[in-house]
Amino acid sequence: MSKTVVTFGEIMLRLATPGYLRFNQAKELTATFGGGEANVAVSLSNYGLPAEFITRLPQNDIARACVMDLRQYGVGTNHIIYGGERLGIYFLETGAVARASKVVYDRAHSAIADIQPGMVNWKEVFKNAQWFHWTGITPALSQGAADACLEAIKVANEMGITVSTDLNYRKNLWKYGKTASEVMPALVEGCDVILGNEEDAEKVFGIKPEGFDAHSTGGHVESAAFESVCKQLMKKFPRAKKVIITLRGSINANHNTWAGVLFDGKKLYQSPSYDITHIVDRVGGGDSFMGGLIYGLISFPGDDQKALNFAVAASCLKHTIYGDFNQVSVAEVENLMKGDGSGRVSR
Repeated sequence: MSKTVVTFGEIMLRLATPGYLRFNQAKELTATFGGGEANVAVSLSNYGLPAEFITRLPQNDIARACVMDLRQYGVGTNHIIYGGERLGIYFLETGAVARASKVVYDRAHSAIADIQPGMVNWKEVFKNAQWFHWTGITPALSQGAADACLEAIKVANEMGITVSTDLNYRKNLWKYGKTASEVMPALVEGCDVILGNEEDAEKVFGIKPEGFDAHSTGGHVESAAFESVCKQLMKKFPRAKKVIITLRGSINANHNTWAGVLFDGKKLYQSPSYDITHIVDRVGGGDSFMGGLIYGLISFPGDDQKALNFAVAASCLKHTIYGDFNQVSVAEVENLMKGDGSGRVSR
């Protein structure tokens, strides 16, 4: 039995308008669950790696439904702690063509926002773990969540467990009096693998590629421009062995290009670029990339190119799947990596 990947963060009830309806048009909402770190755990479980999700949930029927949903995908829930008032909610309106998607959060005072260090027994959680993953969303929730996250990273470092982060900057979340620039460096210092996009690196650490503007890409992003971002991140965080940047070119709400680069301190690996012409649901796209990347780095040791290509292909497929979770198998991802993107019926 291979060792577990542990992820830690908030999971929310997602209430989405059907199809492309606007909030004011919708008379009903579709309920699913999702959250950055839970989405990663579901991906890994689908790929056959044991995954354990850690969070704090209230004791009520909505939280129970959430746990049952995670278990359906084989995600471990034995170390979830209980307490607090409520499960966070987010409302989603899916955009089309020139109209962007919109998210409205209703997550203030959620159970995990009131978490404190000492509530989770990290030594117990990490007993059979090989990897710990967190994102920049968790420390944005509250001082307590930031402290609990730092506590987890320090224990993982002591126990020799690989630590990864997705910087995931969300400007609307940092509301408790601290900025991402103040809180994140101490957490990222303990990370072996750092994932971000050009906005995360700039907004959190003031690191940007030379002569690049995300709004004037025409949908195509030049990957070589990001070698400087990777090098600057590694210089700032010398523990990091790999820095990965996702490259999304947004032509419109339904049509994106998607690629990534990985820097190992010596070489910059570039993935193929996918032209995603009919997006079904891009929420969770970055998480599906991270899930694919962790799987790739564990399963293809010494082959960073294959790990990166797996991550990009997995994430490309996620854009065709409704909901936060990437519900694909290793075989489906590998088929796309071989160039089978025709969408022909598999009989």
